[in-house]
Amino acid sequence: MREGWEARVAEGHRRVLVVDDDQDLVMLMKTVLERRAECIVQIATDGAAGIEAADSFEPDLVITDIEMPGLGGLEMLETIRHDRPWLPAIVITAHVSVDYAVSALRAQANEFLTKPLDNAKLVEVVGRLADEGRRRRREATQPVEVVLAVGAHPDDVEIGVGGILAAHHDAGDRITVLTLSRGARGGDADRRQHESLAAAELIGARLFLKDLVDTEIGSGGATVRLIEDVVREVEPTIVYTHSRHDRHQDHRAVHDATVVATRRVGTVACYQSPSATVDFQPARFVSIDGFLDRKLALLSCFDSQIGNRDYLAPDFVTATARYWSRFGGGTAVEPLEIIRETAELSRVVERTESRS
Repeated sequence: MREGWEARVAEGHRRVLVVDDDQDLVMLMKTVLERRAECIVQIATDGAAGIEAADSFEPDLVITDIEMPGLGGLEMLETIRHDRPWLPAIVITAHVSVDYAVSALRAQANEFLTKPLDNAKLVEVVGRLADEGRRRRREATQPVEVVLAVGAHPDDVEIGVGGILAAHHDAGDRITVLTLSRGARGGDADRRQHESLAAAELIGARLFLKDLVDTEIGSGGATVRLIEDVVREVEPTIVYTHSRHDRHQDHRAVHDATVVATRRVGTVACYQSPSATVDFQPARFVSIDGFLDRKLALLSCFDSQIGNRDYLAPDFVTATARYWSRFGGGTAVEPLEIIRETAELSRVVERTESRS
């Protein structure tokens, strides 16, 4: 029975703790939530049992009645939330009164529902709040990485690390994309700017789009200072940029400038571009099994390039990710050369593979 429970958690089922002494109601809620809201439901019949269950079950959401024998629902919530201030709660009652509503608000209940419960409303509220609880717990218990992805042209970073950036986004990390030119030699600069903004929005990234001359980007002081300004503002813990092993002069220049500008950043890694040479030698192979579709969605934002860039075709992108899986886990991988690495990138790899 325990193995089945763990398998369902691994599949992403929401964990809901229901604390109420009304056995008929809790069994009804358990049935509805398990069948219609992808929940695993743990039941407790009083406040003391609810506290004990919270410690062993670690719920994403608590549902409790105000009135129960012994320890009341609001007092129980206060105890449970002492070490879990992020945990959302739904308070229910059969006795509608202003005093109860005010008490629920003071206890920072996220929702206040009255009996008899509306099943459709219950499913909607539980789904929304349990998902919010999972997100809050992840942010509270995992270190948040600050990611800076640097590219010479629009679509460079999305091609190189689009799957990894999607994984960062799902982990709650803060993402910044720095593109140093608007890619005027490869298409209409204004259109490519809009495409870049659309892609950044998909992964919740902040976008810095600079206006260096496409195909004439230098590796010297001016480019270094542009990157340093962004590094100073966002204070990244992880940086992704072009490899030095690349036929495109802009890519090589951006690599050299980024390595200088991020000299105090603990982790710097280089992604593969379509113009990378055979000297590209990755040492990290990050599984993006769960994020390949998201990468393809990112690349589809750059529709002005898709018609004349074979490497943007979904089957090409998929085949490339499949090829690199020879060296890493899963069926789709993004490869990285390592300039410097601290524990941050190791955590990224572990989190990404656990989600794929």
